Amino acid sequence: MLLDFIAMTVGLFVLVVAADKFVIGAVTIAKNFSVSPLMIGLTVVGLGTSAPEILVSAIASFQGNSGLAVGNAIGSNIANVGLILGCTALISPLMFKSALLKRELPVLMAVSLICYFLSFDGLSVIDGVCMLFMLFVFLIWMVRLAKQEQQNVEIDDPLKQEILEEMPASIATQKAYLFFAIGLLGLLVSSRVIVWAAVNIAQSFAVSDLVIGLTIVAFGTSLPELATSITSVLKKEYDLAVGNIIGSNLYNLLAVYSLPGLIAPSAVAESVIYRDFPVMLAFTSTLFILGYGGSGKSGQINRLAGFALLFAFCSYQYVIFQSTIS
Repeated sequence: MLLDFIAMTVGLFVLVVAADKFVIGAVTIAKNFSVSPLMIGLTVVGLGTSAPEILVSAIASFQGNSGLAVGNAIGSNIANVGLILGCTALISPLMFKSALLKRELPVLMAVSLICYFLSFDGLSVIDGVCMLFMLFVFLIWMVRLAKQEQQNVEIDDPLKQEILEEMPASIATQKAYLFFAIGLLGLLVSSRVIVWAAVNIAQSFAVSDLVIGLTIVAFGTSLPELATSITSVLKKEYDLAVGNIIGSNLYNLLAVYSLPGLIAPSAVAESVIYRDFPVMLAFTSTLFILGYGGSGKSGQINRLAGFALLFAFCSYQYVIFQSTIS
């Protein structure tokens, strides 16, 4: 038991470090191929920060632990909004000034609902293909959006400016490939260790791998987003902090939640359908409402809303804990 927790802790630490190196390497390689910074920020960075969830869910699905994969995807989205945005807003209120973000919010809401309805009859290969197709369409839309914004020099979208300011300093191409390779290797190894430890912990406590995925694993794989959002808000890059979460949640649904269907098709647990997914939809709806604001005001997540999000997240975790001992 102790060995499992040590392995989980070390695995999560390596996961966070490896994800950072992986993103730096991927971003620099893209820059060296003359990809625009805005396009990198909207696509490469988002996929890079979701790499931990993707690899953990892929390995779990290949091993037949689809519950862990499902819990990781949904639990990460809940943690992103409730825990990460909640904590970030307590540090400093978050303002939604970017028009780019307000274009992504309805997409996130629509994708969340579609994935929910696809889950009622279980996750099949067809469902997984549908999600990957939506991911493909979303990426094409992001690329076109980035090109339009890049050409529109008259409009300085706050998110565009913050992405430009946060681009890492250029490094040699050879070093970028080394970072990318080391990061990917670290992600693969740490993900394998995390899945192994998570399954052992679940068996030791006689709980499902779904519960471990919704809690420990979801929190751990969300740590890169937590670090990015807190760093962004400390630099007063509020749109980047929120944009990081919106993008991550979209990738978690389309690139992560699709994996159990593609690799290990199976029924989705009733608790996911009637408890976890509705909670995720509630958090997503709250983010949507806060993002658009009201009465002509720009959207924001103030400290009170941040506290409410964090309280709701803690309450949800308590409900899950209670379900494991009942």
